[in-house]
Amino acid sequence: MLSQILQIGALLLVAWALTACSSASPYRAADGSGFGYSERKITDNHYRVNFKARGDNTTLAMDYALLRASELTLEQEYDWFQVVNRETFVNRERVSSGSSFGAGAGYETIRDCTPLGCRVYRRPVRSYHMGIALGDDRSVVETVLEVRMGRGVRPEEGQTFDAREVYNNLKPESSNG
Repeated sequence: MLSQILQIGALLLVAWALTACSSASPYRAADGSGFGYSERKITDNHYRVNFKARGDNTTLAMDYALLRASELTLEQEYDWFQVVNRETFVNRERVSSGSSFGAGAGYETIRDCTPLGCRVYRRPVRSYHMGIALGDDRSVVETVLEVRMGRGVRPEEGQTFDAREVYNNLKPESSNG
């Protein structure tokens, strides 16, 4: 009985690991929990762009914020954008490890049928369970860019970027844009 429980536990652990490895790309519109990109229009050519993801990869968060700024610039029919202000935040939280074990008892109803008829009876059953939390450090990274967009010749001063070039260099491999 205990070996069956351990086998089921191992299968659940493998299923969880495979699910974690196949999770969707973090580059997407923000979901209900705020993970992904979002933007807020400040003026006609001035936006605040946010990108929030699980983990602590500040470079990836910055790249995705710049990618969203380039997409937004092109969507608004501008040629370039200037990063007027930039902030990156990393929030870390420690989750402790632990384990739990338990046992239970109950009854199972058995229906045993033969060609001569059926017999119904109850028998006692025991159940065992265990859980293990491995513990980890959970981190969330968020990059906030304030950008100003423009057309024509890109200014040389400040952090200005050609929107098409940034988009082509940073777009995810699976993107067909």
